[in-house]
Amino acid sequence: MVVCAGEDIEGGERKMMGFETLTLAPIDLNLVEPGLLTQDERNWLNAYHARVRDSLSHLVDEDTRAWLDKATRSI
Repeated sequence: MVVCAGEDIEGGERKMMGFETLTLAPIDLNLVEPGLLTQDERNWLNAYHARVRDSLSHLVDEDTRAWLDKATRSI
């Protein structure tokens, strides 16, 4: 789930739309072909997965944490 809201961007000519992620879940890496990603896309995916892991790992049991660590590994 993502919230989309207008934001004032410094230096912008008008109000732009911004996005805030509300629901965090790993992206299934079995569906990602790393060779087709740009470095910026890899960086975004790795940063998102780090956020998911950091936000959720303290909320789950040890087995689920092990799964979460694998599901959010860097590519």
